[in-house]
Amino acid sequence: MSVPAPDRPGASTDHLHDAIATEVAWLGSELLELRRDLHAHPEPSWEEHRTTAVLLDRLAAAGLPAQASSVGTGIVLDIGEGGPLVAIRGDIDALRMPDVKAVPYRSTVPGVCHACGHDLHTTGAFGAGVALHRVLAAADVPGRVRLILQPAEESLPSGARAMVEAGVMDGVQVIFALHCDPGREVGSVGLSEGPITSASDLVEIRLKGPGGHTGRPHLTADLVHIAARVAVDLPMGLNRLSDPRDGINLTFGSIHAGDAGNVIPTEARLLGSLRAVGRRSWEAAPPIIESLVRAIVEPLGATFELHHQVGGPPIVNDRWATGLAARAAEAVVGAARVSETEQSGGGEDFSLFLDHAPGCYLRLGVRTAGQAPYDIHTGAFDVDEAAIPIAARLLAGAAVEALADLSA
Repeated sequence: MSVPAPDRPGASTDHLHDAIATEVAWLGSELLELRRDLHAHPEPSWEEHRTTAVLLDRLAAAGLPAQASSVGTGIVLDIGEGGPLVAIRGDIDALRMPDVKAVPYRSTVPGVCHACGHDLHTTGAFGAGVALHRVLAAADVPGRVRLILQPAEESLPSGARAMVEAGVMDGVQVIFALHCDPGREVGSVGLSEGPITSASDLVEIRLKGPGGHTGRPHLTADLVHIAARVAVDLPMGLNRLSDPRDGINLTFGSIHAGDAGNVIPTEARLLGSLRAVGRRSWEAAPPIIESLVRAIVEPLGATFELHHQVGGPPIVNDRWATGLAARAAEAVVGAARVSETEQSGGGEDFSLFLDHAPGCYLRLGVRTAGQAPYDIHTGAFDVDEAAIPIAARLLAGAAVEALADLSA
């Protein structure tokens, strides 16, 4: 793939990658056990208390005592001393949905499941942190790696926003993270410079009117009709008033109004998500949405409440950081197994860290060869556990590439 390598003539990090591989292999069974434990005991956003406690215990056992982060759950821990500061991030929360897999580590928590691979992300970041703790000291590598085990990636407001506000990015010069990609076979890695995810917000619209009889809609505000107009006309109007190059899209996933066929209800509610592949139109969208809702609703006699929960902008991978990550990926899986990846329509709050330092977000292959993929955010999603040590080596490898480049 055409990703620039850092300009570091004569410098070699091969011995560091070899040392990381040795440490991760030594951790092998512990990492497998941790991932399965997290998968069997998932916790939703802002409720990751057991998860945090388990990680703290395991870090302490590895010689890395830490405390829960100041935002309530999650962990922030610096590894190493002096020199440059590099960060790696894993997200620890699960989704509110049932686990339908027949596996020994199936979720034991009704209605909660690690259906997005955060258990693997966390295990990979943990393994990278422990390996780096040993490698940086033994090899006398200058610099620190900040291990960020972040809560509440799946919620708004998000854990990344809270952690940034708490100062987790202070002094960080580059940051790395990865995400499961069920479309890629285990042993492969995808990355690209530039935009790699989309902006993502939640939009809630509540309509109110006096209600009435469906035989006399002219005497009231017909909220079912108005809700249908909003669902159709609002996304269309937003598209017409936004730069088409930014790929902005508002889609409603829930509409509710009334319960009887002959009654015009007094309330209606629409829930949707706003996505954008470009940042400018996403930033400009909130006042446009409000003006369009007003123009649709008020002439038809209803009132409205608009709640727009801003998520985060698209993740934009930095050119230099992507070069570092590509070197690490090639060291871990081989150049032939590293390829460019497309921009996703999904959102990810890792973008909020990138407002404060350059970084790279990698896509990790987790599909068993020859098997059809189950998409993330489904109860049947699972990973090939051969991806666990690869995740740890990728994150640790990207960190040492960054430390070596910043110290050159």
